[in-house]
Formats: sequence, structure tokens, C-alpha cells
Amino acid sequence: MNPIDHRAHLRPVAAVPRAFEAANRRSVHTACSHGPVGRPLQERSCQNGSQSRGYRGGFTLAELVVTVGVLVLLVLLFTQLLNTAANVTTLGHKQMDADSQARGILDRMAIDFAQMVKRSDVDFFGKGTPAPNSAMTGNDQIAFYSAVPGYYPPTGSQSPVSLVAYRINSAAGTTPFNKLERFGKGLVWNGVSSTDIPVVFMPLTISATWPAATSSSASDSAYEVIGPQVFRFEYCYLRTDGSVSITPPGISSMAAIIVDIAVIDPKSKVLLNDTQTTSLAGQLVDYSSNMVPGQLRTTWQNTLNGITTLPRPAISGIRVYERYFYLSPPTL
Repeated sequence: MNPIDHRAHLRPVAAVPRAFEAANRRSVHTACSHGPVGRPLQERSCQNGSQSRGYRGGFTLAELVVTVGVLVLLVLLFTQLLNTAANVTTLGHKQMDADSQARGILDRMAIDFAQMVKRSDVDFFGKGTPAPNSAMTGNDQIAFYSAVPGYYPPTGSQSPVSLVAYRINSAAGTTPFNKLERFGKGLVWNGVSSTDIPVVFMPLTISATWPAATSSSASDSAYEVIGPQVFRFEYCYLRTDGSVSITPPGISSMAAIIVDIAVIDPKSKVLLNDTQTTSLAGQLVDYSSNMVPGQLRTTWQNTLNGITTLPRPAISGIRVYERYFYLSPPTL
């Protein structure tokens, strides 16, 4: 056998890759030469191997429009959420302010009425009682003896009895105008003082002995503002048979006193002047003889819901409350 000449086979093999590399270089240069402007970009992209066209960065105009639109929508939704949360929080704070004041006032009334002196030989001043000042239209007044402390004279033996009264001050131009006041005058025992009025019995009346206690505007040092946000005060009598009366029944037939008050929180009150507050109180009706328990409160709320001549933010801050104050049995 003739020996195989390996050198003859090696020369063509080495020449083939060089020829292929030259041909491939020419094809790449030809594919990437598409004009003087696009040549640099296309040469770089062709050098990436797997990419046949140039990569273009950034967003299109349509994508930017969609992105901005979504962002604006999210901002609007978030703003609406914040406004709703702020409104709910504000209304909640207004209601808490009104509730806290009404709770303190009604609790104070509960103590005074629970200790009321119910005797046939002492006077009681209220709506429907003998004149004067008993024909009450609008805000009511009430005055009675109660076994609670009061503002006593500096000298003399103090008795456990005080004269207590409630009213909405109607003296226009004064600081307590359209505010609920409480009158608490501590009384001394009979015969211990020649100047201070003691506990008086019938036929002496409260209106004749203490005129300020039965007046809606007269001033007295025993008055103090107990409800600066209370602008409406109304009450009626509950008989022992369950009926409502606007004239006081006999001592043994009076089971309770039903009190209704309208309270406006401080933030809402600044939106109304004194004239508007007085007009608003006048639109809340009085008790009538044909009403049933709870009807007046519902009537007041319906009236407030229908008012359109006053700022609604102020009206929405008004709360109406009703409470029954049951009386102890008569002592005589």
C-alpha cells in the first residue's frame, strides 16, 4: 500500500475557514451598509449577533398619554377619598362636641329635677301655671325649689334648698344672648336673716319674690351660662296616665317632665349671627296638647332638614335631644 500523504489533506482544510470568514465579512458589511445615516446604528446592531435591526429606547406618544391619564385618574380618586374622609371626620367631631355639651346639661337637669321639692305649700313656676310670665311662646322657662346647693349669701345659716331656674337668655346685645342659663340661688332658713330671702311658702310665689328667676332677660348674679351652644329649650309635662300636657297637672298626677333642647356645635355656630339664630329657634315649634312623646323631636328634625334659607353646614351641625326626667313622689 502506498503511504497516505497527510499534508495534502491539511492544506484545503486550513484554507476553507479563511475563505468562509472573508465571505461572511463581506456579507455582513453588505447587509449593514444602508446609507450614511443608518449605517452606524445598523452596524452596531448587526454586531450583536442575534439582532437584525437597531434597538430604539423611550416611550411612544400614545404610551405617554395613557400613563399621564392613569396618573391623573389616580390623583383625582385619591383627592376625592381625602375630601370624603375629612368631611366624615369633621361631622364626627361636630356631633361629639354637641353630644358632650348636651350630656352635661341633661345630667345637671336630672339632678335638679330628681331633688325637686314637690309640696303643695311651695310654689312651682312653669308653662301653664298662674300668671304672670306663664304663657310661653318660643323658648320656655322653669323655676322650682330643689334640694341642691346654690350660690348662698356670705352670712346666715344655709339651708339645703336652692331656687333653681332654666332659661334661654333673650336679652339681645348681651354676652349670654341665645344661650341656656341656670339660676341657682341658695336659700337660708327662715328667721336667720333680715335681708336675705329664705325659703318661702304659699301664698308667696316665685315670680313675685324673685322676678329674675321668671324673666327671660333680667340679670342676676345667680345666673350662669350652662349651655353656650343650646339655643332652643322646650318642655312639657307627662301625666301618670301616660298622656302629655302643656299645663302642669296636680302634684300627685305629674310623673315626669319631658325636656327637648337643640344644640349647635361651636364650628357651626360661627356661621350664624344672632338674628339668624333667633329666626332658626322661632322655626322650631312649641309643644301642643295633642302631641305624643317623641313627636316634638321628630318635628324639629324634619324642620331642620327642610331649611334652605340658612347655610347648610350650620344646619347640619345642629343636634336635637329629648329626655324624660321622672319626679319623686310628693312629700306632702
